[in-house]
Amino acid sequence: MSDSGPAVIGVVGAGAMGAGIVQWAAEAGHTVIAFDARPGAVAVAKEKLADLFDRIVAKGRMTAEAAGAALARITPAETLADFARADVVIEAIVEDLEAKRALFRDLEEIVRPDAVLATNTSSLSVTAVAAATRRPERVAGLHFFNPVPLMKVVEVIPGLRTAPAVTETLAALVAATGHRAVVCRDTPGFLVNHAGRAFSTEGLKIVQDGIGEPADVDRVMTEAAGFRMGPFELFDLTGLDVSNRVMDEIYGQFYQEPRYRPSPITGRRVAGGLFGRKSGEGFYRYDDGRKVAPAEIAPPEGPAPVVWVGAVAADVRDTLVAALADGGTTISAEATAPADAAIVVTPLGLDTTHAALAAGLDPRRTVALDPLFPAAFASGGRVTLMKSPATDAGVADGVHRALLAAGRMVTRIADSPGFIAQRMLAMVVATACEIAQQQIATPADIDAAVRLGLGYPQGPLALGDAIGPARILEILSAMHTLTGDPRYRPPLWLRRRAALGLSLATQDR
Repeated sequence: MSDSGPAVIGVVGAGAMGAGIVQWAAEAGHTVIAFDARPGAVAVAKEKLADLFDRIVAKGRMTAEAAGAALARITPAETLADFARADVVIEAIVEDLEAKRALFRDLEEIVRPDAVLATNTSSLSVTAVAAATRRPERVAGLHFFNPVPLMKVVEVIPGLRTAPAVTETLAALVAATGHRAVVCRDTPGFLVNHAGRAFSTEGLKIVQDGIGEPADVDRVMTEAAGFRMGPFELFDLTGLDVSNRVMDEIYGQFYQEPRYRPSPITGRRVAGGLFGRKSGEGFYRYDDGRKVAPAEIAPPEGPAPVVWVGAVAADVRDTLVAALADGGTTISAEATAPADAAIVVTPLGLDTTHAALAAGLDPRRTVALDPLFPAAFASGGRVTLMKSPATDAGVADGVHRALLAAGRMVTRIADSPGFIAQRMLAMVVATACEIAQQQIATPADIDAAVRLGLGYPQGPLALGDAIGPARILEILSAMHTLTGDPRYRPPLWLRRRAALGLSLATQDR
């Protein structure tokens, strides 16, 4: 394959993913040979692609000449023998190991000795696919995301016997198209699906623990943490039947690593046919394709409380006090909490119970607010309010009313180490730290892949740096101590960099 100029790229499979790869390669100027075992499938895919190009041209994102040229570069193959002149053949067939191995054995008899064979598998071992060939050194993974032209990241996965030159060739091919090539080891979930485990499984754990409802988690993660979707909206979009299978597979492939432990919640919904948008109901109900979200719970009417702010983070105190005062709440300036005051604390990693006890405060009058995003107090954002089992309902209602009067949105949750956002984000960062520690990918590739592949507002290591490695360590350590659950144990990558004052995105020397 030439390092300069177009290549001849073969694509096996004309389904949604295969057709997307065909479009990606043709738009980049490569000659594309497309094959599907189903008669007429490639012709149908090319017709759909012609319609798509017409719409793109109509929107002014492509010239008619460029669209016509791209379409002309796509040639349907009658048989696999047509791949004899291909530089690279990309397989995008059913996700079945034996089917892929059989295909690669057939292709090996057809393609040139210097041709590269790539599998688009999302969950199977590249090494296992390559092992069926006589020359596994020329086989690698090239994992695209759907829709291929819009998802600007591609995982390049060398198997254990893949030649370095093959990895370099595929990475260069991807980069030349304007997509980001991220090289990662052949491990379960590769990079993007592995990194996404924390967002999904921790959201489920929060609901399973009775801390809040799916809508509570989604509202906090979108309106406070800045994500485009919460985990339960994402489950409904991708399909619970798919997500449940992937979670089970990755948990099993990592030998029941506690960080990736799934929840029985998804399995029950799949058994009930509640797959998400495609079935009309998942974690949400959908009317004519539109999500029906439950209404937020408002506190009963009552008097405005006197609030005493104690055990509050320094970077939050001023904005919190100012916000409550703007809403007409009386803030006690006493050195200790008056007997009739509601007490507000802002712990990291602790629940309200242990935050109150650690500070010597009365748990019956104490509520906690999440301090992770101070801007939420200053800008009218969403604030998470958490009470303990002992907290008087009237105290929690009073603080809730005070926040609403100050123009803030409020999510009420049960007692939980780390609230919602702290738990979710600390686990996202922890998982990325483990990926970096295991050298599955470089820190730069981890951040780029997650940002582009999962749509997070920042890469997870950059997010950890923004929050502060020491603060992430504090949250995880407290959660681990309180719960005793090894899923929350702080990774060594985090511990060392927090102790050394280094960025989480710093590569070991």
